[in-house]
Amino acid sequence: MIFLVILAGLLPSFLLVGLGGLVRRRLSENAWQGLDRLNFEILFPALLFVAASSRPIELSTVATIAPAVWALLSCGLIAGYGARRFGPERFLDFAGAWQTAWRFNSAIGIIAVGALSTSEPALMAVAIGMAVPLANVFAVSALSRGGALGPMATVRKIALNPFLLASLSGVLLGLSGYRLPGVVLAPLTLLADAAIPIALISVGATMNWHALARLTRFSGTLCGVKLILLPALVVAVALGLGASGPQVAVLLVFAALPTASAAHVLAAGFGADRELSATLVAQSTLLGALTLPVWVTLAEMLFLR
Repeated sequence: MIFLVILAGLLPSFLLVGLGGLVRRRLSENAWQGLDRLNFEILFPALLFVAASSRPIELSTVATIAPAVWALLSCGLIAGYGARRFGPERFLDFAGAWQTAWRFNSAIGIIAVGALSTSEPALMAVAIGMAVPLANVFAVSALSRGGALGPMATVRKIALNPFLLASLSGVLLGLSGYRLPGVVLAPLTLLADAAIPIALISVGATMNWHALARLTRFSGTLCGVKLILLPALVVAVALGLGASGPQVAVLLVFAALPTASAAHVLAAGFGADRELSATLVAQSTLLGALTLPVWVTLAEMLFLR
């Protein structure tokens, strides 16, 4: 049953990626790059802002979930770097792919947590809200370094990155408890709704379909870190500490999420290898359809009974 719930949640993503593959030759390379740029500058920042600010964030919940989420992202960053020796020579291209080791699919997270008996979407929303800014700091820092910028230019690039600005401002708004007026929120929501479909279609148009079913040591390491190592760490630490309950279960589901299409959008925005990042997004999503139901089942069995 859980497998079917997760598969149903992933199916729309698969179909949009497939659509991108079918129509890839209908648009020029410049047109696809233009769509990626639109997503990078406007659509995905709107999505991040709306997702982070749409639900009130309780400080008490933040105090318990945030450190664990930040530790998971840091582990993904460190472990993912182990793929460096197998990856592309240019660091910028590696950085575009490296971020798939800690990024996560927020939409699938909300669906997956709904398969738990406790169904804690509010806890998942807090985990996502706390993770988005740091995930973007890590990714933008790595991509800026890959661009061979000086120290001040790197800091400026990070500080002005639309992903980071949108996620941070959204979290601050969520913590404040202030709700945006409908006349402001409505256009932002329309922009946000377009971000993921366009990103997935672009992933399908950009990725190497022949490499999709062929894991290399590089892609296998990154997917393994995201889909196996990070959730296994949550299980090991929780069992070692004797911890259980909804927060632990949600953290396990969060750790097991496949990577996000935002990785491809950000890589394209910085000029990294778009095909490599798109292929990794697709591979992580396909493999996640197999691994995520297993981790959701374990979360239910180990921490909610």
